[in-house]
Amino acid sequence: MPLNPFRKLAGQTAIYGLPTIAGRLLNYLLVPLYTRAFVPAEYGVVTEVYAYVAFLFVLLTYGMETAFFRFASREEQNSNVFATAMASLGVTSTLFTLAGLIFAPEISAWMGYGNHPEYIRWFILILATDALSTIPYAKLRLDNRPLRFALIKIVNIGANISFNLFFILLCPYLLANYPETGFAGLIGRIYSPETGIGYIFISNLIASLLTFALLLPDMLHKSIKPDPALLKKMLAYSWPLLIFGMAGIVNETFDRVILKHLLPGTATEAMAQLGIYGACYKVSILMTLFIQTYRYAAEPFFFDQARGRHPQDTYARMMHYFLIVCLFIFLSIMLFIDVVMLFVGEAYREGARVVPVLLFANLFLGVFYNLSIWFKLTDKTTYGALISVIGAGITLLLNFLLIPPFGYMGAAWATFACYASMMVISYFLGRKYYPVNYNLAGAAVYSISALSLYGLSLLVQTAGRLIRYGSSAFLLLVFLTFVAYRESKVFRRLIHKA
Repeated sequence: MPLNPFRKLAGQTAIYGLPTIAGRLLNYLLVPLYTRAFVPAEYGVVTEVYAYVAFLFVLLTYGMETAFFRFASREEQNSNVFATAMASLGVTSTLFTLAGLIFAPEISAWMGYGNHPEYIRWFILILATDALSTIPYAKLRLDNRPLRFALIKIVNIGANISFNLFFILLCPYLLANYPETGFAGLIGRIYSPETGIGYIFISNLIASLLTFALLLPDMLHKSIKPDPALLKKMLAYSWPLLIFGMAGIVNETFDRVILKHLLPGTATEAMAQLGIYGACYKVSILMTLFIQTYRYAAEPFFFDQARGRHPQDTYARMMHYFLIVCLFIFLSIMLFIDVVMLFVGEAYREGARVVPVLLFANLFLGVFYNLSIWFKLTDKTTYGALISVIGAGITLLLNFLLIPPFGYMGAAWATFACYASMMVISYFLGRKYYPVNYNLAGAAVYSISALSLYGLSLLVQTAGRLIRYGSSAFLLLVFLTFVAYRESKVFRRLIHKA
């Protein structure tokens, strides 16, 4: 089997992924700042708001990005596809913005933030601008314009981080240490300590507006000639993806939405537990950085390879190496978990026990994304929606059953069960409609090996730091050596072809 497609995918993953993964890593580095600047109950508000935002973003984009990829390739990148997708998102985003701004006080009161309707207004604007930016971003990927893609990503990330540091670190420092200077007076006009966590949201809004401004030439460059007939086809393709996405976001974020309502104790105690869970979820989501980066390149790559000979062989090989990388990430985090947990403030570290459960849950989700190619290529997106709805049902049921007795640990196991179920269902349906000969034996061998090595590391958990770190490094090296031994034939072919 030719290996050129894998070099192409690896190159595209690096091109599109490096700014994305670097940016997300830098944004995750804000979590230590947040978990030290704000108490768990305050960070619980941030966790909850962003959970709602994730849900609404899927609703606002309604699968149009994937529909754009599909129809642009069919129509030979006809500009009507771009214009039609943009016009559709423009109308829905405008209506959403008007409704959200009008009813912000009522929404704020319903969420328990009655004194802060500005939170809602800020996020309405963030959501609208981010939704409108999805198609121009997708066009850059489809047109293979990685430098512009990376530049805009870097500006977005840099702005968000810079304004967070400015408002949360620099402004309080200047006011506390130089209260009599004229510069402090200027800071006082643009900064108020009472805003607190609101500066996290303000920084996000500034970054989103800058991104929108940079993408505006790409939006206006194309003649806006939406095609109603084409829109009808695109919506017919994308509406199951909307259900798929909505169900998926329920699986991903519902625990953080419902947690405070199911936990015992006062509202402040519940928000504190939500804050701890949200911070530890950030630790576990380090694997998702790789998965999201991979998806940036993989989705257009999937459709491109479908036109070639024997694409199923390519998809099987992609899955094989994807799983190896995910297991390496799992081991790297869990073998050095005490170091990794320094990522969050001390008050949040009691939640470390959820990390291995959520890591494997995210691994299952990544496998499911690979498997999902069967219903996207065969246009059976309704099956994708059905799988996600089943997953959402499992999420809802298990969260209500497990959170009251087990707290946020119950939420973690609900996520694990949900993604495992979706992965298994998608695999068996895929065998019927678009068979791919995945290397199940290799997947089992590597998974059992990684879990066994992690189990061995627990035997020296109470030993001294030098012994723990030394044995962890040795176990990680054992895994890499084992992979290199089993894959040596393929590696030699790769070197020979290079």
